[in-house]
Amino acid sequence: MSLSLMADPFVREHDPALIARKNRANAINGSTAFGLLVARIGGCRVSKGPRGMWLADGYRFGFPDAGAFTVGSVAITKHQWPDILAQREWLFRHEEWHSFQYQRLGGLPFIPAYLLACAWSKVLTGDVWSRNVFERGAGLAIGGYTEHAMRLPFRALAAGGRFARRPEGGR
Repeated sequence: MSLSLMADPFVREHDPALIARKNRANAINGSTAFGLLVARIGGCRVSKGPRGMWLADGYRFGFPDAGAFTVGSVAITKHQWPDILAQREWLFRHEEWHSFQYQRLGGLPFIPAYLLACAWSKVLTGDVWSRNVFERGAGLAIGGYTEHAMRLPFRALAAGGRFARRPEGGR
């Protein structure tokens, strides 16, 4: 992993009290319970992970199409968390940031908000992550994503609606 990626502010350590408040809030708002249910339905093996997160591995379904995803304070993957933590610990940090997003949105309202952000990104860029406010907030690079540019018509709108104009008198 490059030094610049490790210097990413999303990889920094958090105050243990902040982490505990986030995990407690996600337990109270029901999102962690729902995450544990998703893990159970998905056939996962669940264990307690670092920083109060639950780690669920061996997820058997193809949706969502991601290396890992988070519901409440439960990080779920089809792979094995011990391997991920040993080789790509930064992916865990990305998923942990999603658990903070669940807390900030009051739990399960995160899911429709996230799906809406996926649709918005798909329209703008052709992928579900490049302009997804939640993926950007959790750190695209540490989530393993490559940012794509906005599609041409949207680039012009983002630049203030200035389309290329012909010079005065030009045809």
